[in-house]
Amino acid sequence: MTDKELHFWLTLLHAGALAGHNLHLLLENFGTAEAVVRAVGNGLINRSHLPLKVLEYLQKPDWKEIERNVRWLECTDHHLITLNSRRYPALLKQISTPPVGLFVRGDPQVLTSLQVAVVGSRRPTVDGRNDAWYLAAELAKQGVTVTSGLAQGIDTEAHRGALAQRGSSVAVLGSGLGCIYPKANARIADKISEDGALVSEFPLSWRPFSSNFPRRNRIISGLSAAVVVVEATRKSGSLITAKHALDQNREVFAVPGSIRNPMKQGCHGLLREGAGLVERVDDIFAAIGQFEKLTGTSPSAAAPQSEMINGLDEQEKVLLDNIGYEPTSLDEIVNMTKLGIEDIMGKLLNLELEGLITAVAPGSYIRGKRKLSLSE
Repeated sequence: MTDKELHFWLTLLHAGALAGHNLHLLLENFGTAEAVVRAVGNGLINRSHLPLKVLEYLQKPDWKEIERNVRWLECTDHHLITLNSRRYPALLKQISTPPVGLFVRGDPQVLTSLQVAVVGSRRPTVDGRNDAWYLAAELAKQGVTVTSGLAQGIDTEAHRGALAQRGSSVAVLGSGLGCIYPKANARIADKISEDGALVSEFPLSWRPFSSNFPRRNRIISGLSAAVVVVEATRKSGSLITAKHALDQNREVFAVPGSIRNPMKQGCHGLLREGAGLVERVDDIFAAIGQFEKLTGTSPSAAAPQSEMINGLDEQEKVLLDNIGYEPTSLDEIVNMTKLGIEDIMGKLLNLELEGLITAVAPGSYIRGKRKLSLSE
């Protein structure tokens, strides 16, 4: 892509984000981003085709903001994949409103791998967190990329479960990649980008407006062969992802639970409507074989725990040695290791992401991850 072409593409992406308007149909008609922008200037595209905000931006772009995006793209692991690119994911291109472009931090090739979305509540139960981690870890063991939205709760546990198995994960953001949201997940985002990808259709500094997330959800399902809803209330945003998946002819699964758990009402509603019931990952694999030809994936075995421990730095090894199989509080860890609390918080997160410890409550950890079976 030439510098001139890049500027036209960024202009188009900024304009679409401004009014939540998808410009793929105009792109299909005119062929290139430059042709669309010039058609606006020539009056071939007017208010009968586009909202006023979009037209005004295409006529008078914010060049300072566009230049920021250009500079961001100069980094080797920063990418822009446009709708007409050969690198654009085949599954995502099939949906009714494919993003005109995707900003990617990490490995863009992972977007063409076989993906399963694991989504759910931002305020899950302990069982919901464990189920999300377990499912994601088992999927990653089989070489499947785990896709989610980086939100707190189920999304976070899904990403962590995949990372703990040295697997790939894709996080689709409802903000620009220069504005990681939530900020508490910035370190997890860094980990994801090492072997997977952070993805957004929004310009770099775009804020996490509430209207962004339904749009984000269609990309999560569009990239994936299947969507698994772990926990959701009747009005959960995760059900929007499931609806997108159904509209996109993707497989939808739900994890059942107690009839007294309000976080399972959305899952039970999906099951009543015909979603697949998940007890183990084999239930998912039985339904997504048709997608393997379009994606292609290479199974990867989980790294042995001894190999993980050997890869730790000295402080991480000290921390691990002082966390037992009964809950150990943060105060106890500080007292036993004599390390400062600011020094160890990042180290504890790394140990969690490796699956070597588990946070069982705020500021309380145990050694290892309990092996779960969804049938228990």
